[in-house]
Amino acid sequence: MKRNILFSPLSAKSTKIMLLGAGELGKEVIIEAMRLGFFTIAVDRYEGAPGQQVAHRAYTGNLKDAGFLRSVIERERPDYIVPEIEAINLDLLFDLEKEGFNVIPNAKATYTAMQRERIREMIVKTGVPVSEYAYAASLQELRKACKKAGFPCWVKAIQDSSGSGSSKVMSENDIEKAYEKAHLEARGSADKLIVEKNIDFDLEVTELVIRHRENGAIKTSFCLPVGQYQTRGGDYHSSWQMAEISESAEKKVYEVAKKVTDALGGVGVFGCELFVKGDMVWANECSPRPHDTGMVTFVSHQLGFSEAALHVRAITGLPIPTKKRLGFDVVPIITPAASHVILSPITGFDPGYNNLTNALDEEGVTILLFGKNEAHINRRMGIVLATDPDVQKAKKKAEIAAHKIEIATRQNPKWQSQTSREKHIFKK
Repeated sequence: MKRNILFSPLSAKSTKIMLLGAGELGKEVIIEAMRLGFFTIAVDRYEGAPGQQVAHRAYTGNLKDAGFLRSVIERERPDYIVPEIEAINLDLLFDLEKEGFNVIPNAKATYTAMQRERIREMIVKTGVPVSEYAYAASLQELRKACKKAGFPCWVKAIQDSSGSGSSKVMSENDIEKAYEKAHLEARGSADKLIVEKNIDFDLEVTELVIRHRENGAIKTSFCLPVGQYQTRGGDYHSSWQMAEISESAEKKVYEVAKKVTDALGGVGVFGCELFVKGDMVWANECSPRPHDTGMVTFVSHQLGFSEAALHVRAITGLPIPTKKRLGFDVVPIITPAASHVILSPITGFDPGYNNLTNALDEEGVTILLFGKNEAHINRRMGIVLATDPDVQKAKKKAEIAAHKIEIATRQNPKWQSQTSREKHIFKK
């Protein structure tokens, strides 16, 4: 963006940002882009996706279809193409980049990070520690790989998001179920599976890395580490900032995340998933975009500097103020905070939400509903965000509020909360 000039988003000279995938994270990126004066375009596989509800313009179609994507992109000629999901035609991104389109972070980074084998092999080349792993292309190979890894272990579709095709395998009896789940639920590809040896870590951390331009050069800045825990299926259940780790581990988190994102290249926010045990840090995966666990920054960070806003600033060349911490450039938080998912206990269309007054009747608690028009069991319909000077209290506040919220649909009109399907014991 030359000289940081912006014209009205409805003018002929508007600066266009196109999201490929327009889920809840894409929706927040679009909102932040609109606040800054950009013209936004949301492209998704289904009509009425969260991001489509707020964008200036929306398109619906198969994002794996190169013809559909090229048609939309050539029609709009966006200044920035921002992939938000894995299930898109990744090969097309290279052609678009060669033709002069600006793919965020870049075609190589997106192609690499959105497929587990490619990102794992790239991380290994950086010298960063990872869990032991193997690949399996059949049920027979999967059985062998799981036995070698030992139990418990993790089985994941080679291309997926939000843990849909992932399973924690506790014994030999779970292997076939994990194989079937990967093939049925993967949003990308399950032609191959990855088996990961379980690491007995203290805490899983998301490190939000911001690669942005400053004085003509790429600068790497960081958000304070975000703690998280996942359910057995591999999808995040709660996140909080800042994670309870030692200063030594925190420094190592920044060092590891920088190595991974330097190898990926490009600009924008990256969500690096890491395991921490004492002062040891292992890399797991890295998303070339804001991370679902990073939604906690909507309340922990200063207004205008959430992970979504940082992504927009980074890709468009706007400044990102940071402070020095442990020798690194870090975006400070204004308050400890936590998020907790609101999961649907039922299926059906036209979901409604009940008991919101009771759930939100606590200082420092708010809600973010994504606006999805179809519910299915354990689908993430929103999150509760909570703040408190004590991050442990923020975590508890968020969980209590999320479990009070009830959901009903046209097909299942009886109000139910997610506690009706889970016996969840709060974890720190």
